[in-house]
Amino acid sequence: MDLDIVIARLLADQAVVYPTSTLPGLGARPTAQGLDAVFALKSRDDRKPVSLAVRGLQQAQEMVHIPEMAHALVEAFPPGSLSLILPARKTQDARLGGHAIAVRCVVHPVALALVDAVGPITATSANMSGEAPALDTQVCAGHLGLPRDAAAPGVCPGGPGSTFLLLEEEGGATEVSVIRAGAVPHTDVMAWVTSRRA
Repeated sequence: MDLDIVIARLLADQAVVYPTSTLPGLGARPTAQGLDAVFALKSRDDRKPVSLAVRGLQQAQEMVHIPEMAHALVEAFPPGSLSLILPARKTQDARLGGHAIAVRCVVHPVALALVDAVGPITATSANMSGEAPALDTQVCAGHLGLPRDAAAPGVCPGGPGSTFLLLEEEGGATEVSVIRAGAVPHTDVMAWVTSRRA
């Protein structure tokens, strides 16, 4: 699969649609121009931050603080099933979360090829806000008014999105809160956290 055009769009801070292990993602680099493109296409409220897709947590370490528990969490659950909201090293664009940024380790080979080429990209679903996304990336691109070459070809399996967890340091310990349950149920996360403290 030739991804050169998709990568060129990302490097030009334009939006692309790409396959993930759940639903198609709408990706752009986390620059002001890239975020403008994503939020305009989705008609998304600027007060609703988007998450970032990365190969591994270390790819986000220049932007966020990564507590030791974060690595353990990612390893404990199925790949790509969690988005971890981590404290920003410095205040970011509010559309990324400002003082905290959600990071998702992607596993789809196309998504990995893109983040390897350009670094972290947005990981929001490729649909207008409030509408259910299609599973075919090129269909999603069409719905958003993007050209076909803005989509890395792929059909996603669907299913629930990632589970969003907030990690906060309190008194030398890392506290974990479930912000939105998804691929991993709330009970599974809290059972894991409790077992770590036992």
